[in-house]
Amino acid sequence: MTKLEKIVLSYSGGLDTSIILKWLQETYGCEVVTFTADLGQGEELEPARAKAEMSGVKDIRIVDLREEFVRDFVFPMLRANALYEGQYLLGSSIARPLIAKHLVGIAREVGAHAVAHGATGKGNDQLRFELAVNALDPSIKVIAPWRQWNIRSRMQLLEYAEKHRIPVPSDKRGEAPFSIDANLLHTSTEGKSLENPAEVAPDHVYQRTVDPVDAPDTPEIVTIGFERGDPVSVNGKAMTPAALPTELNGRGGRHGVGRLDLVENRFIGMKSRGIYETPGGTILLTAHRGIESITLDRAAAHLKDEIMPRYAELIYNGFWFAPEREMLQALIDQSQAFVSGEVTLRLYKGSASVISRTSRCSLYSADLVTFEESAIAYDHHDAEGFIRLNGLRLRSWAARNRR
Repeated sequence: MTKLEKIVLSYSGGLDTSIILKWLQETYGCEVVTFTADLGQGEELEPARAKAEMSGVKDIRIVDLREEFVRDFVFPMLRANALYEGQYLLGSSIARPLIAKHLVGIAREVGAHAVAHGATGKGNDQLRFELAVNALDPSIKVIAPWRQWNIRSRMQLLEYAEKHRIPVPSDKRGEAPFSIDANLLHTSTEGKSLENPAEVAPDHVYQRTVDPVDAPDTPEIVTIGFERGDPVSVNGKAMTPAALPTELNGRGGRHGVGRLDLVENRFIGMKSRGIYETPGGTILLTAHRGIESITLDRAAAHLKDEIMPRYAELIYNGFWFAPEREMLQALIDQSQAFVSGEVTLRLYKGSASVISRTSRCSLYSADLVTFEESAIAYDHHDAEGFIRLNGLRLRSWAARNRR
């Protein structure tokens, strides 16, 4: 192994990263700095500190990144209305570049020449972590234990833990658990019975949302305020970036909003099935499209919709820090200059539906669209020439086909 003096490990305190911590200490014989990101996953993070201390770690970093996560990563993505394969709100994908950014920052601070992560060799996260590190500091080595060690089964993983006296929770000893990722934007669950796409997901998989069938019979009305494309308030109350999804997760979750059972195409070439819950994100995306509907020019809105799949794919595949994503972001952000106002939605039985929208920057003109006499001069005869010019190529095409 390459001689290293320090490694910064992305550390959750769970079983896998606890084993990885010990393996790094044994394999490289160097100091390991642990970094735990608080992204609003809803777990107590101090146990991670205690576990790291038990393993002899001297430099333990637990950093609250909730505001930065939503402000600098979720909101820019929301401005694009990004959905991977038309459905997935990219909750895991958008968190990885932020974690990688801080891994690199800590490595520079402590003089480490390597960072490590716990992503497996089959998943997308290895790409997201490592492509981000490549873009931020190519001099830093990335260590991926799941691609390097000789542990090839869950049984071997547990044997390694017991050999090195790493505590194994009772729920980890039996059948392999679901793989769960959570942050302020979403929860995702994979593995076990979900690996069979023909099997219905059990009810206990869902953590943030009630079954829409069991949701309240009375709808809830919520109003989201926007400034320059970013949400800033709920029901007239100004909120910080992190507070917004927290508030809306609670409201949406009560009504079963934001559930998704998806078979997706991973970047590395395989299909995988996951259960996603994004109640607050679903409300925000619906509201954002609602405010854009009255503030964006038609051509600008359609152009955004054309580039959105490419933008979403870049995030999914791990290219957040790539120049093409930054170029697209500049275009998207330019479009948001007048995307301000309020959107009111109805939350009911799994749906979030826009029921009204208003903006001081609205392009909507009641005088133009009314069936009644209009104060704005609109000559209906102009439509005749418009239609005739647009029909010219169709008439030529039809005439050729008849010959």
